[in-house]
Formats: sequence, C-alpha cells, structure tokens
Amino acid sequence: MTSYAVCTMCVSFQDAMKEYLEKKERGELCAQRVDLLKQNILEPVTLSMSKDGGLHFGDVVMLVNVGSENRECSTVSINADLNSLRTNPSPGIRAPCGVAATRSVHPCTRTAFIISSVDGSPDGSTLNFDQNFALRSSSGFAMGLYLTSDLRSFQKCAKKSRLQEVNLDDGVSFLSWWKVEHVDPQQRLESEGLPVPANMKVVIKHRKTNQALAVLGDHILRTMYGKEYEVKAHTFLDSHRAEQDNNHWILCTADTGGEGRVFPYHSPSALDNNNRPSLKSESDQN
Repeated sequence: MTSYAVCTMCVSFQDAMKEYLEKKERGELCAQRVDLLKQNILEPVTLSMSKDGGLHFGDVVMLVNVGSENRECSTVSINADLNSLRTNPSPGIRAPCGVAATRSVHPCTRTAFIISSVDGSPDGSTLNFDQNFALRSSSGFAMGLYLTSDLRSFQKCAKKSRLQEVNLDDGVSFLSWWKVEHVDPQQRLESEGLPVPANMKVVIKHRKTNQALAVLGDHILRTMYGKEYEVKAHTFLDSHRAEQDNNHWILCTADTGGEGRVFPYHSPSALDNNNRPSLKSESDQN
C-alpha cells in the first residue's frame, strides 16, 4: 500500500470520527434517538380514578381489550418509531402517527388517552352513551394527537388487513369523533343518553364511518416494542348481529384504592356487565 493511500485512509477515518462526534454531541446517533424515544414514551402515567363509577371528560384512561382464546389482553398504544420522532424545537412525536395494540398493559405515555369534548362539554362532566367525544394522547412528548379514522381507499388502508386505518393526527375534526355503545345491542336503545360506566366492556364506534374500533389478533406488527396487534376500525359481527370480542373495549381507570393502580379489569366483576351497578343519568339523579 502506498503512502498516498495510507494518508487518504487516515483522512477518511478522521472525517468519519469527526462526523460521529458531532452527531453524538447533538444527540443524533441512532442509539441516542432510540433511548430518547423510549425514555419519553414509556414514562409512567397516572390514570384517573372514578369516584362515581362513570367516565368523565378529561379522564385519563387506557383502552383495553381483554383478548380471547387466541389473542392476549392488549391496549391501544402509540406506535411511534424513529421516523415519528422529532427533536426540535423540543422532543415529540410527528403527526400522523400509527397505533397498535401492545400486550404490555401498563399506564404510560404510550398507552394513556384523554377523553376529550367535541361538543363543548366541560371537563368533569359525564360521558354518556352515544355522545360524541374524542380520544387524545397526553400533551408534551405525545403532542396531544387525536385518534382518527376515515373511509378506506386503495391508497389509504391498513397495511396488513387492508381494512379501515386508525392513526393519530393533530387537530380535532369530524374524523376524530367517536361514540360509546352498550356491548349488548338489545340494550342500546334504553341505554342511550345514560352515563358510560368505567371499567366495563363497551363498543367504541367511529362517528363518520360507523365502524367499531377493533384489534386484530391474526395480523401481527413488528414494532420497536415487540410483536403487537393491528388496531383498525371494522365491525366484526357474529351470527346474532352482535359485535365480536375484537370490538369489545374497557375504558380502564385507576383503582379507587387511591394508590393509582390500574383497575383490576381482569376480575369477574369488571368483565361481567351484568354485575356492574347501573348508572342513572344526571336528570334522574336530580
């Protein structure tokens, strides 16, 4: 090897080392970006506690699907990767951002959503069946993005299942309006307008398309956080025209014990809607 070639290699190595050190100083190395993302998005969050057994605007909840024989318990989560990460002017998530269902059911920035009003209802007021509302990620690193969906098309649909896509986007609009329906279709008419109980199986439907939020156990996504389920908007009906367990969700709050623990949604009382006390509307209480 000639001395010229050796000098060229030395210069190239020095340039590469200089570029590496500059990126490290700015926090732009891949490993640094991964650490920044996971440190922020997995930060623990305290869920709201329901003192009256119902859900209210402003509550911080998790959307939990208890699973089935071939699908584990999971919760809707922000599927942010390095392409979703922004560092300037402050660390956060870029919109739009995908969602998935993680089997790690722990309240953190990634899994916590805020029940938000779209009709002027103040924070603290009761969320009722069939009332329009939005689901928003926490502020700060999660950027307060809204769970959004729209009619599927050839260009815009789920990557795996090709069904109606669900993602997070900035700004509230008609595409981010949802409603809660009773899990039993035969009780929906009489429950309309009544308060939605916390920690009870319900169906969450997209207002514009009338498709129910669903988790797909047979469509696995490989994410930075492991293997997770695809979350889409699609109503799965059984032979009795009732939604299947893919569409059953628990808006999970903290345990009323006061320690901020997640409500024991796996207990029989949480899964059996017949064991839940009925909630009267505000007008009935007055």
